[in-house]
Amino acid sequence: MKVVRTVSEADLARLKTARHDADRRYNEALTALDAAILSLPAVPAGPPGPDEAQVTPINQRWEITRALPAHGGWRGRLAGFVIGLIRPALDQQQAFNAAVVDHVNRNVAQQRAQPEALTATIDLLRQHIEQVLAFESRLIMFLQQLTPFVDTKDYEFNGLATRISEDVAEAHDQLAHTVRGLAAALSGVSDDVLKRWERYEGLRTSLATMQLTVQALKRELTREAGAASAPDRAARVADAARTRPRPDAPAPLPSAPARTSARPAAPSVALSSSPLTSHKYVAFEDLFRGDRALIRERQEDYVRLFASRQDVLDVGCGRGEFLQALAERGVRARGIDLNHEMVEQCRTTGLDVTEADALSYLQGLDDDALGGLIAAQVVEHLEPDYLLAFLDEAFRVLAPGSPIVLETINVASWSAFFTSYIRDLTHVRPIHPDTLKFVVVASGFLDADIQLRAPLPESEKLAPAPPAARAVDLRITGDEGRALVALADTFDRNMERLNAQLYAPLDYAVVAWKR
Repeated sequence: MKVVRTVSEADLARLKTARHDADRRYNEALTALDAAILSLPAVPAGPPGPDEAQVTPINQRWEITRALPAHGGWRGRLAGFVIGLIRPALDQQQAFNAAVVDHVNRNVAQQRAQPEALTATIDLLRQHIEQVLAFESRLIMFLQQLTPFVDTKDYEFNGLATRISEDVAEAHDQLAHTVRGLAAALSGVSDDVLKRWERYEGLRTSLATMQLTVQALKRELTREAGAASAPDRAARVADAARTRPRPDAPAPLPSAPARTSARPAAPSVALSSSPLTSHKYVAFEDLFRGDRALIRERQEDYVRLFASRQDVLDVGCGRGEFLQALAERGVRARGIDLNHEMVEQCRTTGLDVTEADALSYLQGLDDDALGGLIAAQVVEHLEPDYLLAFLDEAFRVLAPGSPIVLETINVASWSAFFTSYIRDLTHVRPIHPDTLKFVVVASGFLDADIQLRAPLPESEKLAPAPPAARAVDLRITGDEGRALVALADTFDRNMERLNAQLYAPLDYAVVAWKR
């Protein structure tokens, strides 16, 4: 496709002119704002205080009758006679003087307070004007820094963009040089390195299996030595396979006389039925299924289904991860498994586990004896007739309101089928999710639901078309651009369909209830 430039020289000139015009208008507005800054006006001082020069003499001299003389003899009698004549006038004058003094004293107090309040108001107004002027000056200084601030950001961006382009080019050259060096160094030896790595991984698996072998041998030899006085070896082996209840174990689940199934059923499959070689399947599970922490995390949703139940049975309990999770929630539960080594490992951790066949065990239980049943990664080991008989017995022994959970490999996912399913020698028959749901419902269970589990990360799926495939200007590219976008859309739809088939979740579970 021909590259079309979207920015011409004329566009660049127009943008530069617009930038200069904007700078000019900004500078003119800044200059006008600077000229409009106010100056501090002349603020008058406060008024003077009251004239109090005669206040004290007035207060001292207003009582005129107190200053009248007192003499004896004829003069005193004469003075008393005169004072008696003018006493009413003197009393009126003294009352007038008292009112005047009181009035003067009251006004002096108010006149003292008024200048102080007015002076404080004038000082506060002066401070406010000074603050406004200081703010205007700082505002001008701030506006003057806007242009340098924006310019420095532009300069920094341009510098970083240039540096990034140079760093990318340099890294590309270094990467190309390194790749060429590695290609030259590994030429002829890469196959040998891969073979050595595969040999190392195989050695690790062999050592892990050997450790389990030693543990199984030691356990069985110890058991044989303790039972050496028994007259019949067959009886000792049968006794070792039976459940030995612990003193601290929970009460056993109710049992009933053994029943016979109405339809023929084949026993479930184990990698090895010998106690001395069953550890190999344990090693296989440890290597390919996942560690205990991962399995516990995946089964946490199931724990919530059984949190309010008791007497739960875990069929094919394996290493006991789900039994441990139930025990931590206070749920009474026990497990069964055909693998001798897995049963022994569960017992060493204090779990109540029996080495038994699933169908035979269920046939020995009373009706409504269980509060829940789970079988994780089990049904793919069963023949069809055996599976149907197993479901019939499960429906009989489960109490009303109890859940049943059947988890297995999602064979509708090609990735799961061609890795997890065909990798295990003990798998008998793949079971499609719709098929398992049908046989569960046909056995009497209700509200059956298919839950997809263990999704693959997006990094392992097929990627859609890159965004650049749609980053075209249809006004310029025309039909060629529209054809490219249509091609990208078709590619994405095909990738979605392929991901739905190739990389669907690895497992699924059918969850149903006995109502």
